[in-house]
Amino acid sequence: MSAVGGGAGIRLALFGAAPDTPNMGVSALFLSTVSALSERLDDVEFIVFDNGLGLRTDQRITAGGRPLRIRRFGARGGRRYHRPENLLTMTLSARMGGLGGMLNRAVRLIDQCDAVLDISGGDSFSDIYGRERFDNIWRPKAIALARRKPLILLPQTYGPFEAADVRTRAARVVAQADMAWARDPDSFEALMALAGPAFDPARHRQGVDMAFGLRPTPAADRLDPGLRQWLADKTAERPLVGLNVSGLIYNDPQAARRRYRFKADYRRVVCALVDGLIRRSSARVLLIPHVMDKPGHYESDLGACIDVAAQCGHGPDRLRIAPADLDQSQVKWLISQVDWFCGTRMHSTIAALSSGVPTAAIAYSGKTAGVFESCGQRAQVRDPRVSSTDELIADLLHAYEQRAAVRERLARHLPAVRRLLDEQIDAICARVRAAAQQRVAPLREVS
Repeated sequence: MSAVGGGAGIRLALFGAAPDTPNMGVSALFLSTVSALSERLDDVEFIVFDNGLGLRTDQRITAGGRPLRIRRFGARGGRRYHRPENLLTMTLSARMGGLGGMLNRAVRLIDQCDAVLDISGGDSFSDIYGRERFDNIWRPKAIALARRKPLILLPQTYGPFEAADVRTRAARVVAQADMAWARDPDSFEALMALAGPAFDPARHRQGVDMAFGLRPTPAADRLDPGLRQWLADKTAERPLVGLNVSGLIYNDPQAARRRYRFKADYRRVVCALVDGLIRRSSARVLLIPHVMDKPGHYESDLGACIDVAAQCGHGPDRLRIAPADLDQSQVKWLISQVDWFCGTRMHSTIAALSSGVPTAAIAYSGKTAGVFESCGQRAQVRDPRVSSTDELIADLLHAYEQRAAVRERLARHLPAVRRLLDEQIDAICARVRAAAQQRVAPLREVS
């Protein structure tokens, strides 16, 4: 029977993977999560909390052709406390027992779910992005616990936490969660430390980022003729290089230097890498944005790519910018076509690694090394907080030259990563089924 309209199916809330942001990494987490669980769970419906208003229906089809059953409702920060989508209002209502569900529609929706899944955008359960961002990431977890709903923290990074009170709040969440998954060995170490005496190996687990399971969607028809030709005639002697430039770092280098304590000059590194690849080899370079905000926005990868192309001065026969209107699955397909990839955005590199592409990362936090370690690729992470500008440029050009050997090592590690992903999804689905079986009454129509 259908879960909508009084059936006995499964209904899950999903936080931290809103499909309506310009961040393709977050969109990848959304689609890979709902697709993987829909393929294993019979009669499942998702209430996905995003940045919109009101209750809406989302019509999507998985890469395997299976329709997804999704409703979307907003969960937003800010000061519009009269809105049911306001996260502070939701949190306060969640603590008010039965009255809270009557007063707040979002809380009522959560009450009608069997479990709450929360993925924190993959790496935002931390205060390195500011206290306000942490509060908005922490509140859905607190709401789930206040409503006594099984809370499943999907694979993510835990920390770093610079403020003691923030760490305390995070520790309480992981201690009380039904499951808490870390997405790599380093994150698992952080999770164990955060859980402390409450650590339980049955609940606190090491897994892999859900986006490793995102299926690519071919998008050759979305490319201009020149770029299609690049894909058609690339060879070992004329390779295609993909480069993701993070607008978060590039567009305001002084702020990035202060916040992330960079030693290297990121702008100089990116431009020198492009110039070195073109002058020292026959490679063509494709700049690939992964956060699609419009140029002028402080996070816009597209704006950063446009500036890099202008600064480097190479023509379209050697340097191009990928289209910014591709979705997460199409971007992954495009990244899978390159012969070597270098990225700063975490999920741009996950798209490459999971596709078997030799990949280097320019990391601005510790989160990157752990994910690369899960694929046996820790040595491919370059850290501008440690290396100088010239050291970083030389290291990246050397990584490009070693791409054939790196590809072979990555190929040896990927089967184990994929097995771990399957085992992880099976374990999550088993916990969800158990939660649904503990429900006495059939699901009601969402309202």
